[in-house]
Amino acid sequence: MKFLLPIIILASLHSYSQNIFTVEYESQSDINVFVVEYEAQCDLKVFKVEYESQVKGNEGLWFFVEYESQSDKKIYFVEYASQSDLKIFFVDYKSQAGWKTNKKKYLMY
Repeated sequence: MKFLLPIIILASLHSYSQNIFTVEYESQSDINVFVVEYEAQCDLKVFKVEYESQVKGNEGLWFFVEYESQSDKKIYFVEYASQSDLKIFFVDYKSQAGWKTNKKKYLMY
């Protein structure tokens, strides 16, 4: 039992991270993402943080990693909204990041 608790804690911490890697091909991705032009069209407002330590849970604070092995989610940017699993809008300030609705929140766990 004492060995199981640390594993559960580490797994739960890892599942809330938002280390993102952009893949070259759609078949390599966990999620297909489309960047919308207007905030009103998005599912998630994303702020790109400078440091991995600034990532907090599933709140739209994304840190783009250099290597696939460092990532929690692999994304592919699609050309058309109809091809996407998730529509995002990049915001200018950290405080603006977050989900518009919880409907697609599960995609980033």
